[in-house]
Amino acid sequence: MIRGGCRCGAVRYAVDRSALPAAYACHCTDCQTWSGSAFSTQFFVPEADLRVDGVVVEYAFVNPMGRVSTQRFCPTCHTRLYNGNAARPGIVNIRAGTLDDSARIDVPLHIWVRSKQPWVILPVDAEVWEEAAPLASLARLAARTSI
Repeated sequence: MIRGGCRCGAVRYAVDRSALPAAYACHCTDCQTWSGSAFSTQFFVPEADLRVDGVVVEYAFVNPMGRVSTQRFCPTCHTRLYNGNAARPGIVNIRAGTLDDSARIDVPLHIWVRSKQPWVILPVDAEVWEEAAPLASLARLAARTSI
């Protein structure tokens, strides 16, 4: 079981998986603003595998690709925990930084690097896309797990 939660502990989650999925880093300006950092890291899981304990607040908006993205976060500390996207029904993106064991996450894919901060150095073996990754890249990511 993979576990995580918000900063204050009011919301906890568990994902019914034995290994951490590989993550991707998004360098778009929206993720930079949301995270307050140079990028955000997240990974895909089937929504049916996610169990959330505690109340989450939703915020939905239309992203630059024209799809509705629904963000879920803690109403107390405002930690953004996960989101869904109309382009991927039944799949959620969990923010890797909210994992109890986030130091073990593998990040082999970097997207929207055209907006990357110039001081961020990407791994030489990373798969890199100027904008959104094609579906084949996302499928490879979903099939990969972390140690």
